[in-house]
Amino acid sequence: MSEVKLAAETRTEFGKGAARRIRRDKKVPGVVYGHGVDPVHITLPGHELLLALRTPNVLLSLDIEGKTELAIPKAVQRDAVKGFLEHVDLLLVKRGEKVTVEVYVHTEGELAPGAYLLEHVLSTLTVEAEATNIPESVTVSIEGLEAGASIAAKDIPLPKGTTLAIDEDAVVLQVLAAQAEESTEDEAEGESAEA
Repeated sequence: MSEVKLAAETRTEFGKGAARRIRRDKKVPGVVYGHGVDPVHITLPGHELLLALRTPNVLLSLDIEGKTELAIPKAVQRDAVKGFLEHVDLLLVKRGEKVTVEVYVHTEGELAPGAYLLEHVLSTLTVEAEATNIPESVTVSIEGLEAGASIAAKDIPLPKGTTLAIDEDAVVLQVLAAQAEESTEDEAEGESAEA
């Protein structure tokens, strides 16, 4: 995982008006907290932050007035209509520290021939990993699986240094048989036979 360096400025103005002024300047208000220190309210460059957040569980190297801090996104608020960033909460981390995050589950391969459907019971997997080595996603093979087959969390290969932070027997994926819909002609014949 790569680090993204961002320059952050501390802020002393709070409230809606201050936040609007910050966003008007193409910046994003945020807060950095963790490790038992008081929260630090900051302003981040909007475009650079938006690009950084495209990577799941990105590690941010923040330059806050000459002091470098490592952080990961904890909560991101976006405008519901336009999609721009409104606020970001960042959690302080240290090199070597373990953090609990959610990573996306990707599949590879094809199901067995037939009318089968793959259900993603969980689209993310909660794992514990070193803060500087968080996987972006995990991949599991579904090659040749048939109806009734399921993949539990313990069956998904994890990168070195990453452990499960959920019940290992939790079902992540399952294969279902597609249900054939009765044609309207069959239904009409059934109704006329009853009459």
